[in-house]
Amino acid sequence: MKIAIVTPAAAGSRTGNRHTAQRWASMLRAAGHKVSLASEWDAAPADVLFALHARRSHASVLRYRQAYPTGNLVVVLTGTDLYRDIRYDAGAQLSMKLAQRLVVLQDEGLKELPRQFRAKARVVYQSAQVKTRASPPKKKFRVCVLGHLREEKDPFRAALALQLIPPEERIELVQLGKAMSPAFAAQAKTLMVHEPRYRWLGSVQHWCALRWLCRSHLMVISSHMEGGANAIAEAVCAGVPVLASAIAGNIGMLGSGYAGYFPPGDEAALAKLLTKAMRHQAYYQSLKRDIAARRHLFRPQSERASLVRLLRELN
Repeated sequence: MKIAIVTPAAAGSRTGNRHTAQRWASMLRAAGHKVSLASEWDAAPADVLFALHARRSHASVLRYRQAYPTGNLVVVLTGTDLYRDIRYDAGAQLSMKLAQRLVVLQDEGLKELPRQFRAKARVVYQSAQVKTRASPPKKKFRVCVLGHLREEKDPFRAALALQLIPPEERIELVQLGKAMSPAFAAQAKTLMVHEPRYRWLGSVQHWCALRWLCRSHLMVISSHMEGGANAIAEAVCAGVPVLASAIAGNIGMLGSGYAGYFPPGDEAALAKLLTKAMRHQAYYQSLKRDIAARRHLFRPQSERASLVRLLRELN
């Protein structure tokens, strides 16, 4: 099959959507398909178009459907699609209508879809290959935050929580990710001045981010909006517990019974969980057991099998 994948995340981007598109392209090529990857569809013949992002890839969706009225069109719904755009944006809504299949990246995402679209929706959990197992430092409790600094991520919630933890506690917070505005960069620098246990390292290569993850005791994901975070899959596969905002996108990845959730935007609640994980081994070990039980969802073979099933449905 000739398969085209489009994502608005340009080549060289380190966003989760770009990683997803690249990983899928690799998996589908390994399955024997000819795959192209671009930021928009270039009108080259394609038996299947995978469009990541219902709103931002809408132009490609529309062109493909006009060129191939009965062609195989798969629209992958990102976090901003699911939890914002499909409610208000006409382009995102039309992309869903035109698609033969919709893909969400965790099972809670199905609940966000208008009822008439749920029958054609499928869940494809994102996978991660993390070859290094967790090996955190022994003399300090290290927490990491991975992801670009932008509004949806609520990027400084962990840093604000750190300020509520007594200074004598041997805890450090390492944050990695590009500041998506000068204001975010300025805020990160200000936080480093006032809180010596906090470090923002900026944009780094993916392998470097994974190394920091594996050298941490915990990862924090504090987003207001997530479709299904790559970083959670990577943490689970590395054996690093996660403290996560209690939003649908995170619950769909970690499970409804997970004990590591805090209310979105609540740094006091997050500080309590950080302290509990740092001081109480029983709680920390329970988080490790819970993520180990979810690891099978994020294995590459599971993601590959989901994609293959999806293609079979289209034929």
